[in-house]
Amino acid sequence: MATSDELQFHEFDEAADLLAVNPDATTTSISERQSHVAVNVGAGYEEGELGEETDKTELLSGQKKQPSFWTFEYYQTFFDVDTYQVLDRIKGSLLPLPGKNFVRHHLRNNPDLYGPFWICATLAFTLALSSNVAHALEKRGDPSFHYSPQFHKVTIAGLVTYCYAWLVPLALWGYLQWRKGRSVHVGSYSFLETVCVYGYSLFAYIPTSILWLIPAAWLQWLLMAFAAALSGSVLVLTFWPLLRSDSKPATLATLAAIVSLHVLLAVGCKLYFFQTVPSTIPPLHPLVTAQHPTVLLPRPANASVPLRH
Repeated sequence: MATSDELQFHEFDEAADLLAVNPDATTTSISERQSHVAVNVGAGYEEGELGEETDKTELLSGQKKQPSFWTFEYYQTFFDVDTYQVLDRIKGSLLPLPGKNFVRHHLRNNPDLYGPFWICATLAFTLALSSNVAHALEKRGDPSFHYSPQFHKVTIAGLVTYCYAWLVPLALWGYLQWRKGRSVHVGSYSFLETVCVYGYSLFAYIPTSILWLIPAAWLQWLLMAFAAALSGSVLVLTFWPLLRSDSKPATLATLAAIVSLHVLLAVGCKLYFFQTVPSTIPPLHPLVTAQHPTVLLPRPANASVPLRH
């Protein structure tokens, strides 16, 4: 047990020395000091704490506020992918396997526009460049040929590629939404997922457009058929689970339209950018014609052809 003397307050030596030097000095108790303590908090600190609490509340409640359509953050989410994800999706478009849906196994509810945008741009560039090189190689033996770059092919290739990668998915997405309203068994992907699937399916045409530089018509058509079958199978395997619950005529018609448009794109690019111009026989030199003139005399009306016995 502590004694009463130990429980009493004692003056500190520093306070005693201060009073000895200046008897008029006053001391302040601890309670008085605490009553006058004030913490100045800036407005930025309060706003930061409030913003963090709001973000935590939205994350815990699962209702994260979506950015506005007119803001840059809204479109930034469509390009939020890393290199590993893009390479994995390109690999999935080149190696379609039965039972592995491209949307479920590669997109995983995180579609992007980064891959489709650059795949379409690369395809348009390779088509135009390969077409110019193939045209120059074809005419290299003609002394009267003067090469001039055909820049208009870049515009045409880009217009065709981007229109196909956006308008066809838009039409397919609208059709699936309409069929979904008429039949509860028909499913549908989001518009962004549909565009993403079509964009990555075009990657097979990029190496094909480069290999079309080989001056062999049969090989060019063979490469085109292989690329169309490879990339078209990605579309069929992806949209088959959504269409198989529909009626058989509607399912077959939709799949036929998907494959036909995809093949039509390849055939159109092959015929326009890599068409083979038939060679023409050059005219004879004027001196050769003058040395060996050919005179055509009119045949008399009463002339008869002698019979041979």
